[in-house]
Amino acid sequence: MAEQTAPPQSAAGPSDGRAPVPGAKPDAAVVRDALGVGIAVGLSGFAFGVTSAGSGLSLLQTCALSLLVFTGASQFALVGALAAGGNPYTAAAGAFFLGVRNSFYGLRLSQLLALPRAVRPLAAQWVIDETTAVTLPQPTRRAARIGFTVTGLTLYVLWNLTTLVGALGAEALGDTAAWGLDAAGPAVFLALLAPMLKSATERVTAALAVLLALGLLPVLPAGVPVLLSALAAPVVLFLTGRGKDRAPSPKGARDAGEGKAGPTGEAPVTGEARSTMPEDGR
Repeated sequence: MAEQTAPPQSAAGPSDGRAPVPGAKPDAAVVRDALGVGIAVGLSGFAFGVTSAGSGLSLLQTCALSLLVFTGASQFALVGALAAGGNPYTAAAGAFFLGVRNSFYGLRLSQLLALPRAVRPLAAQWVIDETTAVTLPQPTRRAARIGFTVTGLTLYVLWNLTTLVGALGAEALGDTAAWGLDAAGPAVFLALLAPMLKSATERVTAALAVLLALGLLPVLPAGVPVLLSALAAPVVLFLTGRGKDRAPSPKGARDAGEGKAGPTGEAPVTGEARSTMPEDGR
């Protein structure tokens, strides 16, 4: 009886005959990238814990913000406005509008991840800047799901643990401004935002928002400049739209050019007439 041997697996694809996914990324590489982002950003929760406790929030309030809100920029905006003496309602409004961006992330990620309905409410808690930044560049749905899950889980656990440690150690550290910890949150947010500003319109919008916030900071209550800086987006979009309306379309310019007389005063040859002429010009 002849000995049966397993067919060798081709290096070009799996043994079941399925073709390999073009541009597929190894799972280990996705996990490595996700862990790098999750650990690096998760450790900055310590800065939030210290800043929040220094702004007057209790340990329970500080930990509740990280557990339930879980969006660093909004959390830092809230406690920063409170620490500066801002109105609590204004501070909460500024944090809310900063968090609205996660809704737009969710619209894109819901199509990319295509998660079962039962887990979508839980996954929505992890829709933030970092998980979006890791998920969107992935070449396959499997890689996107792995990147989203590993980043979200790592960041959520570390962020909450370091928030607790930071809030408990706030009294020992003293003034957070002396340590520069109050700048950790904005620095992380800018580091994630900068690579996303690829077009000129995006860069101009970001620059205008910064100018608005800095210009209004000395004259308006804490938290209000953040709200008004969002006006940069509609202003740039309006100006960009006006510029496109005024610019002549390539087709219109070509049609206008075909109607002009040539250098000898004769009417130019149109594309239709040119197609009926022999190549030697006779």
